[in-house]
Amino acid sequence: MQSENAAWDATTLEADVFDRNCPSRETLLDVTGRWGVLALVALDDGPQRFNALRRHVDGVSERMLSQTLQALERDGLVHREVLAAIPPKVEYSLTPLGEEVADRLRGLIELLEGKMPDVTAAQAAYDARRR
Repeated sequence: MQSENAAWDATTLEADVFDRNCPSRETLLDVTGRWGVLALVALDDGPQRFNALRRHVDGVSERMLSQTLQALERDGLVHREVLAAIPPKVEYSLTPLGEEVADRLRGLIELLEGKMPDVTAAQAAYDARRR
């Protein structure tokens, strides 16, 4: 663990998401934010143009999806390609690292979806105790 004011140096230190100065924490937040998870797993189905991706990730605003994709592109998880067309079209796809991350996220999503009866039962029991 580093002191609070020390800058993280990738050449000398191992990544430690629990260290507030480690950039892995920011990447983790980009990936696990509400829209990051959904965008990565949606792109795991194959390359998509922006509007198709926005329709796929129901409920995300254009601005939030744009910000999410920029962060994921910066992290090396998403590739943005401008297609030669009039008007220009942009397509997003996963990088090899993005594919690996999306695969793990898909497993988490499938686990949660399969366990929703347990989750809703736990929520109902919790709510009943709080009344």
